[in-house]
Amino acid sequence: MWQALVEAVEDRSAKGIALALSAGIDRGVLRPGERLPPIRRVARDLQVAPATISAAWSQLARAGLIETDGRRGTRVREASVGPRRYRRALDSRAGYRVDLSTGLPDPRLLPDLHAAMRRVRRDETQHSYLEEPVVPALREVLEASWPHPVEALTVVDGAMDAHSQFVAAHLRFGDRVAVEQPCFPPLLDLLEMAGTVPIGVRYDAEGPVVADVVSALDAGAKVLFFQPWGQNPSGRSLSLARAGELATVLAGRDSVIVEDDSAGGAPSGPQISLGALLPDRIVLVRSFSKTHGPDLRLAAIGGPASVVAPIVERRYLGQGWSSRLVQSILLELLTDPHSREQVTRAQATYAVRTAALASALADRGVCVPGRDGINLWVPVADQGAALLHLAAAGVRAASGDPFWISAPDSDHIRITTSSIDADDEPGLAALADLVADAARAGTWAGHR
Repeated sequence: MWQALVEAVEDRSAKGIALALSAGIDRGVLRPGERLPPIRRVARDLQVAPATISAAWSQLARAGLIETDGRRGTRVREASVGPRRYRRALDSRAGYRVDLSTGLPDPRLLPDLHAAMRRVRRDETQHSYLEEPVVPALREVLEASWPHPVEALTVVDGAMDAHSQFVAAHLRFGDRVAVEQPCFPPLLDLLEMAGTVPIGVRYDAEGPVVADVVSALDAGAKVLFFQPWGQNPSGRSLSLARAGELATVLAGRDSVIVEDDSAGGAPSGPQISLGALLPDRIVLVRSFSKTHGPDLRLAAIGGPASVVAPIVERRYLGQGWSSRLVQSILLELLTDPHSREQVTRAQATYAVRTAALASALADRGVCVPGRDGINLWVPVADQGAALLHLAAAGVRAASGDPFWISAPDSDHIRITTSSIDADDEPGLAALADLVADAARAGTWAGHR
């Protein structure tokens, strides 16, 4: 059986070997749980360097097809990995009096969807399979609010659906992609399940680090994914100066840049987009979950027609379009003065809440990297000890590990600030004391 697979490998590059084994797994030639030969034996059988086999194994592992288990060796995985980082990041269990792990907006600050539904007239909704995917009036509102002119725009079922559609339309097994570090866990899960190879790009106080972006592109990255405003989990945003630097190094490349606008809280400065500098290369994904309600399940994708059109065409073979009734509800929310004021007030409230906890932590010697959005990325001495310390007090935070491609150099936890009460000074002080103590739990190496 193994010899038959060896003989089936025509392209003896790492990608070619990975593709051949992937086909063998799909056909059942290699069964779940079956152990693969040692790397050196496979290299000898295929007459390639062991490093080539190691690279092929890495691609298969990222795609969730094989797994390495110490002395048991490398085996065909029993089942798809699924959203493993996502589950770890949001593994919510009962018993917590305060849950600061969710990354969700405060439901009390969201516009009233039911009221908006009642305001949508029946004759404003479509009753045909043949209409355009996007409600025309919604398209006009979205285009008018976009940070830069776009050739094409469509609406999909949320930000992760947007990323999933983009990946399916434009990326293939083994493609390299540049991804901000730390990063939103479901995106990492999606990229790995698609068999792409994520390359980490650090996100500092001004945005993606230019040198890391250049290194990733030199390594063959076809796409750069990053959040320009209120980056989750770090709370940082892209600066105008960094946007200019990135535009300079990206101008001579053919890579696509995907900007993910999912922040519910407004950044401390203007919303800077690379689209103003590289309009033919930027795809902006704008989610309305945190601003208008997670159950809307709507996001817009705007960018070059060469990128957006294949997504629209591909969706015709699946769901076709996002509910035009729900689109009409979003249109009502985006144009109704009261709803618009609610969203503006919510973003201002989030900014106050995030800044209040960040300042309280700084007063206690724990400095967070950014304050935009609804999350704080808290450095801790020991992640496990910090989470246990909080749990003992009935408070849940998110583990930092799922936000990394590989093992991080330092430990963090993510605290969601959207629902804390910044006006409750004693309560805020008690929470800051608790988080600061949790940050020091274990051997503290980064306290200032």
